[in-house]
Amino acid sequence: MNKKRIAIIGGGNMGMALARGILKTDWALPENMMIAEPLKEKLGAVKDLAKGIKASHSNLEAARWGDVILLSIKPQIMGHVLEEIKHEVNDKKLILSVAAGITTSFIEKKLDGNVPVVRAMPNIAAVVRESATAICEGKFATKADLEVARHIFESVGIVVDVEEDLMDAVTGLSGTGPMYVFQILEGLSDAGVKVGLSRDTANILAVQTLIGSSKLIKETKEHPAKLKDLVTSPGGTAISALHSLERNGLKALLIDAVEVAAKRSAELGSTKKD
Repeated sequence: MNKKRIAIIGGGNMGMALARGILKTDWALPENMMIAEPLKEKLGAVKDLAKGIKASHSNLEAARWGDVILLSIKPQIMGHVLEEIKHEVNDKKLILSVAAGITTSFIEKKLDGNVPVVRAMPNIAAVVRESATAICEGKFATKADLEVARHIFESVGIVVDVEEDLMDAVTGLSGTGPMYVFQILEGLSDAGVKVGLSRDTANILAVQTLIGSSKLIKETKEHPAKLKDLVTSPGGTAISALHSLERNGLKALLIDAVEVAAKRSAELGSTKKD
């Protein structure tokens, strides 16, 4: 059982998902957790998470109280929040950030000290504890700090270590990835309706097809191209559908989307160089 006090600044979807995950795994007791959130209606939801959890309107109070400070905020307000809390942060505290594009060096510079920082990029599937999260350490973070971060983010899914110069790529692929999947599923559902299925039936079949196909790749560890070949029999339906997908450039569209999202992540960071 972890005894560090965890302060989450930002009670949005990601902050709340991480709080639920930590509580579900019993890694921290409710009384060792605080969530700071300016919106009154969201603070009520914080108090409903578990008996003993602390809720606050004040980022300053959270930073003062916590041993681990998890910044679950938008990149556009990161500089402001760091300025607000910097006098309550020292090298005995660990800063975790999930803000797209914001580098560990930017956070270290704003906090003006040898503060350990770990940067993470989870995705919205953290809400159902199925996130894919990448983490990287800042200049002053130790292996012990990385382990703390790993425990927290493993409470909502899987965790991989990457070099920081790849974090924008992670943001473009898995951080933004659920949106690509939602678009694909919506398209499949619409297609099912077009060929005569009810919306409910089309949704059920599309979702389960995605889940089953992903599980097949995960458990067999086969390359997707090899599994694709297994279902494209000569003259069959799959090869006909594949021809249409290739003609319309589905893979190229996905590659472009990941690349654009990764570039946007880098842009968000480049505007925070002050």
